[in-house]
Amino acid sequence: MSNEDSRAFFDTFRSSAQYGHLAERPIAYFCAEYALDPAIPTYAGGLGVLAGDVVREAADQGLPMVAVGLYYHAGYASDSSRPPSESGLLPVVDGKGARVIVSVPMEDRQVHVQAWAWRRGSVRVLLLDADREDNDAADRHISDRLYVDDKQTRLKQEVMLGIGGLRLLEALDIHPSVYHLNEGHSAMLSLELTRHEMKERGLGFDEAKQFARRRTVLTNHTLVPAGNETFSNDLVSAVLTKYAEELEVPVAELVKLGLVQESSIFSMTMLAFRMSAVINAVSKLHAKKAKEIWTDHPMAAVTNGVHVPTWDRVGADVSAPGAFWRAHQARKGELLAHIAAATRRQWPLDTLLIGWARRIVRYKRPLAVLEDARRFAALARAADRPVRIVFAGNAHPGDEDGQALKKELIALCDGELKDVAAFLPTYDLGTAPVIVSGCDVWLNTPVVGFEACGTSGMKAALNGALPLSTRDGWVAEAELYGVGWPLKSDGVAADILDVLERDVLPMYYARGADGVPADWEAHMRNARDMVRNQFSATRMLKGYVETLYS
Repeated sequence: MSNEDSRAFFDTFRSSAQYGHLAERPIAYFCAEYALDPAIPTYAGGLGVLAGDVVREAADQGLPMVAVGLYYHAGYASDSSRPPSESGLLPVVDGKGARVIVSVPMEDRQVHVQAWAWRRGSVRVLLLDADREDNDAADRHISDRLYVDDKQTRLKQEVMLGIGGLRLLEALDIHPSVYHLNEGHSAMLSLELTRHEMKERGLGFDEAKQFARRRTVLTNHTLVPAGNETFSNDLVSAVLTKYAEELEVPVAELVKLGLVQESSIFSMTMLAFRMSAVINAVSKLHAKKAKEIWTDHPMAAVTNGVHVPTWDRVGADVSAPGAFWRAHQARKGELLAHIAAATRRQWPLDTLLIGWARRIVRYKRPLAVLEDARRFAALARAADRPVRIVFAGNAHPGDEDGQALKKELIALCDGELKDVAAFLPTYDLGTAPVIVSGCDVWLNTPVVGFEACGTSGMKAALNGALPLSTRDGWVAEAELYGVGWPLKSDGVAADILDVLERDVLPMYYARGADGVPADWEAHMRNARDMVRNQFSATRMLKGYVETLYS
């Protein structure tokens, strides 16, 4: 299906009865992080970037949606705090201009929560914040840091997001028809929705759960254990004690909804699974692998996509021969200038530039291309067909293995490979568009079966960077012939260098009289068309409407 077909779908959808219903009772989209603007520190990586693309696409298509998250004063890994007002956010107020405050029971007390708003078109993102003088000193800092290491604080964040988020919507007189959980971090919403159904319908807890479940849908993003939030049942019981009193339900009944079978571990993912009517995976391969792990919770596949207007830096019409190549060279010049400013590497414009940029974890194998450092260096330093490579990415501050990988990568780039490799110290919403649009080749090396989707390669291909990738996540659905090159998951380190030497370098350096590699440019066009037609956020949002929201 082309992107034009997806846009035509929304043209028709906006005149449907279902759309009219959503206009009155919108979709509520809940997520722990949102990449909205470089100045707003509310994201860590791919989940937040995807959520930002969802809300931007919903605004573009006029889809009635309100999104809910948290405001993190120190962001993901910052050492300083940023007030929301300095991030361009506005306080959430009622019709009389008074600040809207909701109370969220935690442990033995009420935590008072305010909110800040970001708007694009008809879509608002509401970011909850407990930094108020009428809270205990410790409670004021609940949402200081995204993905904080402290388990108790992390659980309180998720209580504030799920329970406080729904209470905020009710205080604003917003009554959604469907609640979309983007990953399990906001699964506590299902408990508050159950409380709402008990109150509105006069139902008991068990019956109200079923009504709440019918209105809840879930997007699962990860197969790796680190992405599936767990807590001890004792901690969950302690934090939810006062909330259970409000429901007049034993706290053990609440905890039971999230317990991993035959254990004392409370899983936010299991709570989300059990309390959602429909679950979607974020690629076809992810859905297949998830079925092997969670046999009782089948998932439909709605492959992720990217918000094309945000990530497309190609610019003007590039249909004429050589036009795409020249437009890309301009973007590549910007990236090379950025590399020079950040690392003092001065690299030529006509040298093949490879990019690897994403969260630094073991299964993504950032060091694969450098495993045989001597052979890579020999390829990279060849006088007739040189290669340069740029890395960027973050590891969670509490991920010791990821931090060790990052140090090893930086040591290689600043040591024996200093002339041919560089590590950029910043990879965020401000720098990512420059990186994904400036590389000639986008290297993606995850162990197949571990990457649920991955979208950085989509953004790169949209801008003409050719994929060199294992067939994990979305790449398993892509036809790479005439677009890029697949890599073997087993023996990937040697395969990267083999494919570079045999296929990539000869095509890149086969220049015509005008200096343009015609076959390479044809691949660039194919890559761009593939993303626009198959992997756009417009197509993804259409999938949500058809699979989750109907």
